[in-house]
Amino acid sequence: MIAMRWPNGQVQCPRCGSENVTYLENARVWKCYSKHPKAKFSLKVGTIFEDSALGLDKWFTSMWLIANAKNGISSCELARAIGITQKSAWHVLHRVRLAMQNGSLAKLKGHVEVDETFIGGLARNRHSNKRKHEGTGGAGKVAVMGLLERHGEVRAHVIPNTQLTTLRPHIDRHVEQGSSLHTDAYVGYKHLDDEYVHNVINHAVEYVRGNVHTNGIENFWALLKRTLKGTYVSVEPFHLFRYLDEQAFRFNKRKATDFERFIEVVRMVFGKRLEYKQLIGQYSSGV
Repeated sequence: MIAMRWPNGQVQCPRCGSENVTYLENARVWKCYSKHPKAKFSLKVGTIFEDSALGLDKWFTSMWLIANAKNGISSCELARAIGITQKSAWHVLHRVRLAMQNGSLAKLKGHVEVDETFIGGLARNRHSNKRKHEGTGGAGKVAVMGLLERHGEVRAHVIPNTQLTTLRPHIDRHVEQGSSLHTDAYVGYKHLDDEYVHNVINHAVEYVRGNVHTNGIENFWALLKRTLKGTYVSVEPFHLFRYLDEQAFRFNKRKATDFERFIEVVRMVFGKRLEYKQLIGQYSSGV
């Protein structure tokens, strides 16, 4: 981790960026000689591990498990595996998911599949009164949009609705103009042929027509829903985007080895932090 964080071999203070630091052998921390509060810092400062009482051995074990478990790992299972409470394991998992976030600004190109889905409980499990008024479609569920570059990466985002005015900005933000877009016949994908090569597959008639299909992104949805329903069982909409980041990371690194996926997560822990009060939505109340 030291070599990954400071590849040139010169340790820098995470608070001021100064290189005027020294290592204190007895305390096993560094000390910055610039004038500012909290002059001492450890390797954990400025990472998802900051202020965590858990040792790096438990953190690394957690990162290995979540990066390489095809269907994810629950907080109860992680708690048993590394010997901590379920509450702590839940916090650990969300911090690792934060590290897995891909903030790439590079646009998808070539052949890109675009689709949307709804995440939530099955209609038959809802109360009959709700089924009567909400129907069996996406009512009461969270809309998610996915974009997949064939032979490349996938990106998934929670969206407020599936209207044209919502879908189009996401496509423009993530897909290079002139790319070939593959979508179903949903009305929300109208008028894409002004800046893209828009190929439409009508699922009421067929699922594949030559090179035109959305089977790749449909495969990602199947993996995602298997993870949510089989491992995590109940996911609050407030946290859904973190589970999308987790599944997208594993999907994008599907051709890597277990060790390569683990190392990739370690490389992504720097400059990110998620406090427990922020995680449970109490950061604004001072609790």
